[in-house]
Amino acid sequence: MGSGVQEQRASLTQGEVLPLASSSQSEGLKHTRSVLNSLFSGALAGAVAKTAVAPLDRTKIIFQVSSARFSAKEAYRLIYRTYLKDGFFSLWRGNSATMVRVIPYAAIQFCAHEQYKRLLGGYYGFQGKALPPFPRLLAGSMAGTTAAMLTYPLDMVRARMAVTPKEMYSNILHVFVRISREEGLKTLYRGFTPTILGVVPYAGLSFFTYETLKKLHAERSGRPQPYSYERLAFGACAGLIGQSASYPLDVVRRRMQTAGVTGHTYGTILGTMKEIVSEEGVIRGLYKGLSMNWVKGPIAVGISFTTFDLTQILLRKLHQMGYTAR
Repeated sequence: MGSGVQEQRASLTQGEVLPLASSSQSEGLKHTRSVLNSLFSGALAGAVAKTAVAPLDRTKIIFQVSSARFSAKEAYRLIYRTYLKDGFFSLWRGNSATMVRVIPYAAIQFCAHEQYKRLLGGYYGFQGKALPPFPRLLAGSMAGTTAAMLTYPLDMVRARMAVTPKEMYSNILHVFVRISREEGLKTLYRGFTPTILGVVPYAGLSFFTYETLKKLHAERSGRPQPYSYERLAFGACAGLIGQSASYPLDVVRRRMQTAGVTGHTYGTILGTMKEIVSEEGVIRGLYKGLSMNWVKGPIAVGISFTTFDLTQILLRKLHQMGYTAR
């Protein structure tokens, strides 16, 4: 009987069950590491990109939520007056709220995009390869929607801080408390629908354009990885196309988010659009500040995509060299 037990143990140690379990565990660890790398790279990409363009972003929001006519000259005057009145760092007012929002938003968006690419690649039979056009567009749209749904109240807080004097809201928590007490918790999700409607074409076209340009570059140049300046250029094109396509909904979103402090009572998307068009016109209203976005957007998106890709490459190299946990 003892020899039978020993033979059974020997057969278990020599069988294929343990190697399969080990292989499965290895794949699980690899996937977990990939997710963590994507989250960290996305968070860093969002933080660097948004901080770089924060003064332009704040200026754009101020024009979006007011009836003042936009021009490059007026934008410059607003920036200069803000600098003279409140100092240099006031140009970054609301950036702390932006970071609180953009770090989880970018982390979730980039990580979700990698996971959606993986899932869709497996579904369409393109695992490990560049996706066909439609799944490529779908992966970007789903990633943007996922991130926007999970972080929306932080976007509301950031918009409020950008358009109000510092005496009104002392910090991020104060914005949440005042909005909840004075306007109700529902206000934290005001403008949510136009945000989702806007993020679908914005994120979809941005990721689609960037991934497509990288794919075309690899096919034409024979180099699997573009240079950094090429990544910046691809990201700039992606930002230009994505933001131009969704810009009117971005204006509507900002008007609805800041209605409580600007004296307006915007209720629905169509009602907000009609009011903007009747008071300011289509181009001067729904596309107000777009020319600034053509400067700010490509810079931000270019920096974001480039930072994400380079951080991913660096983390993979560090792991191969043994500097990260296996």
